[in-house]
Amino acid sequence: MTGGPVRRVVVADDQTVVRQGIVMLLGLLPGIDVVGSAPDGEEAVRLVAELTPDIVLMDLRMPRCDGVEATRRIRTDHPGTQVIVLTTYADDDSLFPALQAGARGYLTKDADGDEIIRAINDVLSGEAGLSPRIQRRLLERVAEPAPSPRRRSAEPPDGLTAREVEVLRLVAEGLSNTEIACTLHVSTATVKTHINNLFGKAGLRDRVQAIHYAYQHGLAQPPGENLA
Repeated sequence: MTGGPVRRVVVADDQTVVRQGIVMLLGLLPGIDVVGSAPDGEEAVRLVAELTPDIVLMDLRMPRCDGVEATRRIRTDHPGTQVIVLTTYADDDSLFPALQAGARGYLTKDADGDEIIRAINDVLSGEAGLSPRIQRRLLERVAEPAPSPRRRSAEPPDGLTAREVEVLRLVAEGLSNTEIACTLHVSTATVKTHINNLFGKAGLRDRVQAIHYAYQHGLAQPPGENLA
């Protein structure tokens, strides 16, 4: 990242020693500028309003305002700031509420500096910044049988075009924007346009919701199942 853009980061964690350790680690990483740290979600929201960072590294279980609520408020009021969860917990009760609140990345605290930089860059380029462990759990979860899934109809739902459906299927397969562009022989910018359009038509916020949508509407095939 030498010579590249400097990423402005706020760290939120209620444990002083942990918070200071994360700040020290980030200070050693190239291209990272820690502009503030917060002991709880309420302070994290205030710092985002004051400092307009690119990223908040957010713990989940904090006093006054927990990480999920702080994430929801930041993404609603300050959409230019992205949130990456950095927590001890990788259980479903922690993971899915955080993603539903708008977090675009999720790491556990055993992540090293390279993983943190990769997650930050992925999130700021429009991808999901997820550790391999979290990616596996998401794939397991979306592969679980959904209640009353809808079969594919003759016409795509919500006015999606055939190309948008094709892009959605590749998203459901876990491909990045770059990989989708290579598969379809189009530019990354074109892929982003298709994704923005289909997200808008279907009322989707992120890739996790898009995968659920694709399965529920019979537009993609969950692992191990045959598509009718």
